[in-house]
Amino acid sequence: MESGNTTTVTHFIILGFPSLQNVQLLLFFMGLVIYLLTLSGHIVIIIIVRIDSRLHNPMYFFLSNFSFLEIWYTSNIIPKMLEVFLQKNKSISYTGCLTQLYFLITLGTAECFILAIMAYDRYLAICHPLRYPILMNSKICLHLALCPWVGAFLVNIPPLVLFCKLPFCGPNKINHFFCDALPLLKLSCMDTHEAEVVDFIVATSVIVSSFLLILVSYVFIIIAVLKIPSTTGRQKAFSTCGSHLAVVTIFYGTLMFMYVRPTSSYSLDSVDFNKVVSLFYTVVTPMLNPIIYCLRNKEVKEALKRAVRVKCALTTKAGNNSSVSLN
Repeated sequence: MESGNTTTVTHFIILGFPSLQNVQLLLFFMGLVIYLLTLSGHIVIIIIVRIDSRLHNPMYFFLSNFSFLEIWYTSNIIPKMLEVFLQKNKSISYTGCLTQLYFLITLGTAECFILAIMAYDRYLAICHPLRYPILMNSKICLHLALCPWVGAFLVNIPPLVLFCKLPFCGPNKINHFFCDALPLLKLSCMDTHEAEVVDFIVATSVIVSSFLLILVSYVFIIIAVLKIPSTTGRQKAFSTCGSHLAVVTIFYGTLMFMYVRPTSSYSLDSVDFNKVVSLFYTVVTPMLNPIIYCLRNKEVKEALKRAVRVKCALTTKAGNNSSVSLN
């Protein structure tokens, strides 16, 4: 749509990784493998928690919710990224771009909230073990599981509204592999100060507040664990928190680098480095999380072994029945 000499942008071009044009097919297959591994890992966790009665407790209920959230988070980014690797026409509609951005910040916010709730759950389990069944009953668990979704969608409405008001009437090439806030703001043809400030405040508030809740929870957890007289008891208490702490460290480390800083610090010189960091927390980390939880969590590993044994037993029984029928 044109008005005088000004053209309103109706679509954007996602450049992806321009310096790697010669290996786009390799990037596609690598991205596809990572995506399938991510989906498989999180689906396995959800199924294991669902079918194994030993994992029917708040800790694993929140873990399965986190895995469900991760599936949506990666599905918002990777399929479009794979399309960019394959097609010469790397365009995305204006509406599609803003939709992807909104779901990116919303699902990212929900992840921050659910990780904070998981830390709070561990705090209650370790610091208040006798009252834990009352403090974290099924009704409270359900409410806590809904809060990240509702809160995340609501808190990100103001940035979305301001982004929708921004006119794009000039360049439409996004030097990224998805529609992120910082590169999108650089393309607007008007002053973006208000949108930058609101986006910075919301992102910083969500990341810092949830991280502080996690930090405070773990301070109390460490104090409580150190008071446990037996070494075995301390190791068992710490083992229930190890995988969650590893995921928190990786996730928040990259998020704070990307979003807890002024938009003005985003420069052309740092674009490639920013894309690598973004690739890590949107693509690599979601793939690593199921591996971290499965390898570092004894109960999840045992549940997986039991599931495999049951599957093998059923397969063997079905094979024996087939042999008997044929005879």
